[in-house]
Amino acid sequence: MIDLYFAATPNGLKARLFLEEAQLPYRPITVSLSKGEQFKPEFLAISPNNKIPAIVDHAPADGGAPITMFESGAIMLYLAEKSGRLIPTDLRGRTEVLQWLFWQMSGLGPMAGQIGHFNVYAPEKVPYAIDRYTRETSRLYGVLNQRLADRRFIAGEFSIADIACYPWIVPHRAHGQNLDAFPHLQRWFEAMAARPATLRTYEGVENVYAPKHSSLSEEERRVLFGQGAR
Repeated sequence: MIDLYFAATPNGLKARLFLEEAQLPYRPITVSLSKGEQFKPEFLAISPNNKIPAIVDHAPADGGAPITMFESGAIMLYLAEKSGRLIPTDLRGRTEVLQWLFWQMSGLGPMAGQIGHFNVYAPEKVPYAIDRYTRETSRLYGVLNQRLADRRFIAGEFSIADIACYPWIVPHRAHGQNLDAFPHLQRWFEAMAARPATLRTYEGVENVYAPKHSSLSEEERRVLFGQGAR
């Protein structure tokens, strides 16, 4: 059994989507970010960066003590290797998948996260930031669109690369993006959305396409965005 510490953010959803696709038994444990549950000592013992997702694998392959993990990309790679699913075993196929997994982790996620923040969460409009991150997110959408021009999935066969990227395309409206401008990406997105595992993952999740958080209290805003080194 795997404990999944989870909130309905793109990173949380991609970990849950993997578990649903791989049909691994798991127990979802909701972490309320706006209430500061990510700062509880028992959670920090699993995820010292106080971010979700995190997992506890109670049945690791070596038969030893439970393994705790944080960082969504590392979690997905670990679970893919544990299950022998959703990552190729041949050198070239594996290399393709890893490139696009790390592309999502280093590019698509951070840039989309920034424009999502400035469009949805920021208490006032910052034109330079909005322009900067809208443009860079658009460029990354274009990279993915071009990649998908001649293939069904990002790395050939369906893999953790697709699972990692999909939740970051779901809130495209909050990113200031129109999928009509990216036809290959749109075709892939619609195919991903129709998968049974995707439907199960997103069941009951609200406002994923155009989230609205203008009603955040000052305390919730401080908890979510006010953390410093201390």
